[in-house]
Amino acid sequence: MKFAIPCMLIAVATLSGCASILNDKTQQVNVSTSSGSAIKGTVNGVPFTAPGVVTVTRENKNKIFVTDTEGCARETVAEKSPDPKFFINILSGGFFGSTTDYSTEKMWKYNENVVISCKK
Repeated sequence: MKFAIPCMLIAVATLSGCASILNDKTQQVNVSTSSGSAIKGTVNGVPFTAPGVVTVTRENKNKIFVTDTEGCARETVAEKSPDPKFFINILSGGFFGSTTDYSTEKMWKYNENVVISCKK
């Protein structure tokens, strides 16, 4: 009986994902233009205005910022990368924690700043 509680705590710790617990399902990204002018566009079908802060959903794919503004790049890609918390979890939580992070897709992050190229 005295080993039951410590064993349960160890099981919970190894089955939980660090990034899954610490990261939100969304991330805030600062979007600006190289010209400083205001533009409108979409990311995953959701409208945004730049310069400004855009909320994107964390997932296992790159985010593509699309704009029809004349003189600006049609598409700008924000590439995904694993959040450093994921690697810490591999060391501390092992296989089960890292698979939890991967399955919730909260292990992914994007650059905090995205600049859409526009002519001045």
